[in-house]
Parts: sequence; C-alpha cells; structure tokens
Amino acid sequence: MTVHNWGFTPGSADWTARLWAPEAQSVKLVCQQGLIDMQREPDGYWVLDTKAEAGMVYGFSVDGLEVPDPASRLQAGDVHGRSVAVDHGAFAWQCDWRGRDWAEAVIYEMHVGTFTPEGTFSSARVKLEMLAELGFTAIEIMPVGQFPGDRGWGYDGVLPFAPHPAYGTPDDLKRLVDHAHSLGLMVMLDVVMNHFGPDGAYLHATAPEFFDKDRHTPWGAAIDFSRQPVRDFWIECALMWIVDYRFDGLRLDAVHQITGPKAETFFAELAERTRAADPGRQIHLVVEDESNDPELREAFGYDATWNDDFHHAVHTALTGEDHSYYKSFAHDPIGDLALALERGHIEEGQPRPGRDTPRGKASGHLPTTGFVNSTQTHDQVGNRANGDRLLSLADPAGVAVAYALNLVAPYIPMVFMGEERGETAPFLFFADYEGQLAESVRTGRAQEFAEIASMGADVPDPLSPETFARSRIDWSDTDHARFWQNLTRDALDFRANHLVPMLKAGAEADGQVTVAGERALAASWTFGAGVLRIALNFGTVGAFCTPLGEPGFRLGDIERDAYALHARIDRS
Repeated sequence: MTVHNWGFTPGSADWTARLWAPEAQSVKLVCQQGLIDMQREPDGYWVLDTKAEAGMVYGFSVDGLEVPDPASRLQAGDVHGRSVAVDHGAFAWQCDWRGRDWAEAVIYEMHVGTFTPEGTFSSARVKLEMLAELGFTAIEIMPVGQFPGDRGWGYDGVLPFAPHPAYGTPDDLKRLVDHAHSLGLMVMLDVVMNHFGPDGAYLHATAPEFFDKDRHTPWGAAIDFSRQPVRDFWIECALMWIVDYRFDGLRLDAVHQITGPKAETFFAELAERTRAADPGRQIHLVVEDESNDPELREAFGYDATWNDDFHHAVHTALTGEDHSYYKSFAHDPIGDLALALERGHIEEGQPRPGRDTPRGKASGHLPTTGFVNSTQTHDQVGNRANGDRLLSLADPAGVAVAYALNLVAPYIPMVFMGEERGETAPFLFFADYEGQLAESVRTGRAQEFAEIASMGADVPDPLSPETFARSRIDWSDTDHARFWQNLTRDALDFRANHLVPMLKAGAEADGQVTVAGERALAASWTFGAGVLRIALNFGTVGAFCTPLGEPGFRLGDIERDAYALHARIDRS
C-alpha cells in the first residue's frame, strides 16, 4: 500500500491528515467539528488520525493562517478555498488494463479546455473513438492540476493533486481514462514539478523550506529537491495519478530546472516507485529536457524525451525562420534533419553556428524509441505571438510531407491536437488571473513581442475569453479535414502493420541518411527483422531521390513533385 506523507487520505479505519510544516509552532485541522490540534513529529510533519468521510470540507490552520491542503485531491472552490476529502478507492473501474509496449506509442497531445467546445473531461471522452480509429495509441493530456481561474494552459498550477474543476470531477477524469483503455489507448499526463504558479501556492508561507532560496527558475521560485519531504510530495503526486487515476505514464515538464545535490536521487526514486506501484502494468516516463542529456534514459530507464531538435529542423526548413532558438538550426536545416533522422538529437555538444555555448551530449547510441518527435506542440505553436500553426506559415504540401515523415519514421511520433484535421485555428497563450497579476501578465506578454506591437499589430490579450475561444479545435466535417484524417490513417496503418513489429523485435542498427540533392533525403534503419527505407523530397522539383516502389506508404511522387515521401519495409 502507498504510504501517504502528504494530504488528507482514508486509511483502514480513520482518515489521516499529514502536513509538512517544519518551522510551524501550531497546526490544526479545520473542519466542520471546528479546529482540531495536530501533533508534531520529529521530521517536521504534523499528523492527525480522525473520523471522516468522503466529501468532507476541510483545511489547515498553520500558525493562525488558514490554507487549503497543498496535496488537496479536490477543492470546494478556487485555489484559495477549502479542500474536499476524496476516497479514490470508491470508483468502479470497468476496464482491466495492463498497458501497451512503448514501441507502439503514437501520442496525441491534448489541452482539455480547447479540445472540444465544452472543454471538459466528459466531452473529450466522446472524441476518443475517433482518435483510436485513426491509429493513435496514446493521448497525452496537458497539466490538469488546479490553477487560478477557469482558463489556462496548466503550467501555473498550485494544487498539483487536484484536477482542475472547470474540466470536471475526479470521477469524470477516471471515466475518460477508463474509456480510453477500453479503446486500446494509453493515457499520459503532463505534470509540472519544477515550480508553482504565482497565485495560490501557500507552501511559500507554510513550508518555505520547500524552496531553494538561492535559485530561481524562469517561472518562479526553484524547489529544493535535497529534502526528502519535498521529494515525497512529488513522488506521491505521481503515484496518485498512476494508481488512483490509472494513467499509463507521465511527461515531466522542464526537468532541466530540477537541479541540486539530490536531483538524481529524486529521478531515481520517482522511476523506481512509480513502476513498482502497480506490478504487471506498463508505466512510461517521458521528460522535457532542454539540455539534450541522455542520462535519465541511460541511468534510470526513462522511456524518452521530447526532441525539439527534430521540430526545429523541420520548422526552419519549411518556414526559413532564423530568430530566437531557431538561429542555430537555420544554417543547414536539411543537413540538420539528416542528423535528427540518423541520431535523434542534432545538438550533441558540438560547436554550431548561432550558438555561443555547445549544448547536449552524444545520444546516437540510444534507441529511436527514446525520442518523441513532433512537427508541432503546444509550446512551439502557443509561444508564438499569434499562436500560428505550421499550416499558416508554410507550403501545405511541405507540411504534409513533414507530418507524414514524423508518423512513419522509427521515432515515437507525437501530434498536437488538430494536426490530424489540418487545423489552422491558432493555439494562443491564455490565462485567467485578476487584479495586478492579470495586468502584469498582459503587459509582459506584450513586451515579449514588442517588435510585433511596434508594427501596429495587436498581441492577443491573454486574459481575454476571446483569446481562449479562438484556440478551440474546429470540428467541421470538410474536404480539408478529411484529407488530413486520411493521411493520418494511411501513415499510421503503415506504422502499425510494418514498422512497429520491427521496433518491438529490437536489434536496431544506426540510421543512415544521405542528402540527395539540395532538399531531398534518403534514409534507412536496419533492424533484426528488416530495413525501413524512407525517401523524401522537401521542396525541389526533380531532386534526385530514387522512388522506393511498393508496397509501402506513398505521399506524392518523388520523381515529379516538389514535396513527396515514400516509405517501405524490406523484410529480412
């Protein structure tokens, strides 16, 4: 049984309240019976065993300051209000699910609030059959830990154990996961463990020791992972999502901001404890790591990392953009794409034009399944001033080739919601703060894109409900949407029936990629069961790139079209 060091949780008889507040002089449970004293333990936890039942509203009083439970499983209202006792064991699961092999993963990244017009767990559940029919095998839900207001991306959460109430109840989320499993879909959750949002994080007051006073992240105070109670807080959060909600795995946001003398200890504990939590079920761990460091995959068995290098090579090749972080990828995007197909990461510590300090370490020895590749993500779309999707920036034929390449290459593909329909509506940055904080966010967003504002263009107001509404998926049934759905279905059919069996068989050799003309590539990967060959033309009519023939996947014609892609398997 999981040991809960944080929160208010049911036991075999009584419920137990536990809160870490090492410097507090007095901690009380606030409930309908009034204020009940909690007992201090030597390690700084305050503990109380008491009679309770699910649905009871409660809080903590720490030296007279009433706060919600920092490990609240549900809030009675907003992030500043009281918490609600939840008995996760009461839910009646319908699907007996043991998970899927990571080599089978085709990920669909979803923001619940804009995925459907209703923006709820229940409405998202209705769309899952369509995703499964297209060939997706996993959905990855952007963070749902409660944040201030109704609208937001989720990366400013302050109650990471509590599903955001605008999306629905804990049981609504469990029903979504249960239904996904019945359709053969894994469900992963994006979690933020490197910082808290700026409004409602009462740990700053009740346990300032939770934070590293000597370090800040770009988003706020850094967290001190050298302390066991801090590591336990986040590991118990992960275990709750894995055990109580039956998520198939987690995507850890910006792990390069989780540093310090015990950071490796934390990553090791997290991997060990989450995978031991439900023996016999496959649990997957993915990270976002700007450092391009393979250590978490090598030393601790993390499945994969988001590979922005692949995205940047594709983006610069299609758009010609060379600003900001695209600068070092704009000198030779086709050559960089060849590197990404050969080795996974492009930047592996070598000097590169446009970058003062080398980035990354050698990663070509890792399996292709150790990289999650994408042509769009919430970050790469939403962090643009106007939330432009790739179809709004580049030749649609080129976008289609890049999209198909991602689906049939031997890396783990991820699609940002709407790509499978050729979505052109933006995905903008939006939030729901009030008062001075709202004005600070609004001003900061405008300053971030001051050059755009100086040209007379408006930077969308992130606090406006209209900005949020513009970011919703368009579910209209059009010829355009059907083209992209058919492309998705065909590419994923090729992947499932021809590529995945070779990925699961293992014995993979290094990829070999030849730049065949100015904007054309020929690539191959040798596996124990055969060879995957891909030929693509990325924008030059008549580029030399030998057609691969049948059977296989085909988009356009290599000999005639400026944009084309062929993929096939040669069996051993």
